[in-house]
Amino acid sequence: MSMKEFEKEVLAKPGASQRVAEIEDELRLAAGLTALREEAGLSQRELAKLIGVSQPRVVAIEHSHNVTIDVLDQYVHAVGGTLEVNVVKGRSKISLLGASAKPTTKSARKTTRSAKSA
Repeated sequence: MSMKEFEKEVLAKPGASQRVAEIEDELRLAAGLTALREEAGLSQRELAKLIGVSQPRVVAIEHSHNVTIDVLDQYVHAVGGTLEVNVVKGRSKISLLGASAKPTTKSARKTTRSAKSA
């Protein structure tokens, strides 16, 4: 069996595409956190000291999809950022955490822009 045939067979199984999407999300989070830390010029050990955890815990944070918002917030602040959590539902965007905690819609943004330019 070729690799292509094997891949096709595996992806045809129920739930496979959802699991692939979950793995992609996990990898995106890990790569994003690692990139933030590296851009800040911090080693895992230095970041660990900043947020009060061990270096192995930083490794676990960077490779886990099950990280609390509190831990993410500490991590992001330590690398010089601000964590924002938004829910997008249709054309509405609701900020749960971060810079603006107000519900917004496309029409509300247009109104705000119009008022600012007047």
